Amino acid sequence: MKILSANFAKMVDDSGGLAKVTCAFANVMKNFGHEVLLMYADEREGKFFFPIDDEIQLCNLCRFNSEKISYPLIYKVKREILRPFSKIKARTLNDDFIEKFLLPNVKAATEKFKPDVVICSQPASGKIFLSDLKINVPVIVMSHGDPEDYFHTYPPKEIAALEKSSVCQVLMPSFVAPLKKRFPDLPVKVIGNVIPQYKDRANLSAEKNFYKIIFVGRLVRNHKRPHLLIDAFTKIAKDFPDWIVELWGADSKKSYTESLRKKISKAGLNDRIFLKGTTNEVEKVLRDGDIFVFPSAYEGFGMTAGEAMSAGLPVVAYKNCSAINELVQDGATGFLCDDGVEPLAEKMSLLMKNRELRIKMGAAARESMKKYSPEKIWGEWQKLLNEVLKNEV
Repeated sequence: MKILSANFAKMVDDSGGLAKVTCAFANVMKNFGHEVLLMYADEREGKFFFPIDDEIQLCNLCRFNSEKISYPLIYKVKREILRPFSKIKARTLNDDFIEKFLLPNVKAATEKFKPDVVICSQPASGKIFLSDLKINVPVIVMSHGDPEDYFHTYPPKEIAALEKSSVCQVLMPSFVAPLKKRFPDLPVKVIGNVIPQYKDRANLSAEKNFYKIIFVGRLVRNHKRPHLLIDAFTKIAKDFPDWIVELWGADSKKSYTESLRKKISKAGLNDRIFLKGTTNEVEKVLRDGDIFVFPSAYEGFGMTAGEAMSAGLPVVAYKNCSAINELVQDGATGFLCDDGVEPLAEKMSLLMKNRELRIKMGAAARESMKKYSPEKIWGEWQKLLNEVLKNEV
């Protein structure tokens, strides 16, 4: 089978969840014996942050046939002006850029590769293949978040293209309803992300000089919100002198990261809260932890939380965080609390003062992630691809 995987986003040195899933999907499909072309759009040149098999064909639409295409400055200015007022209009500019500057490259690369099926990582790439190119092969559109967002923040042309897809894949059962509500006849398939099944688990029963609260995620103010973890720990730090916090993840904006440093310093916790940067050894980081705290406002799946659970860590997160509130079973594999600093600190305290509870919840968390094993998830994808090609969906 010839699979074209289209992710019209940045991939070079990107440590985000979408880049991770894109690389993993391409690698596994190649290992299954399929021929894979990974199509992306990045003004930068260089290697991916995540490993990618050498036999996978890469097509950077912005660096195609020796030409270099950059997102025009006027587009960038207009997009930033529009974004606070209308995400739809801001996204429409991105679509306009692809149509005017990249569409010929998409067409040429697709015609040369001759795919049997196209896997689109977002509605924008789906629109290009389904509405602009009108490609005559099955197209599966992935959803990496709550599809309800599509109908409030995505351009109408992207929404219209969704209905033309062979299948829409979503990550969580609750994500089916928004699509079926608008498009009753659209095939929708729930396939979660792969969670590594770590061989070794965190040793939560050991006596330690210091116990660790772990956070892994990009340092983003309005999304991952690590400042809430810092504020929550600050409130209870004096009650737990043998606990520290490690925040792992890439900067989003240097000004925000600097504000985190100032917050830590002002609280007098420079020796107990640490900004650790990025890592390629997530398993080791998690294995050395005792609790995973994830104060995100919203998620499409919550990969790092899932990985923490696979490592045997109980998770504390917010009950209004999409996806996470399905991944974490409140009271069983961790705690889901009301939004805010006080509720977060309260639930953290419950686990910090009760080792047996940490052990019990950590074991349950680890067990709950088995349904996201590579064998199960990639098997579901292989089954879906075969069904789509046979028109059995």
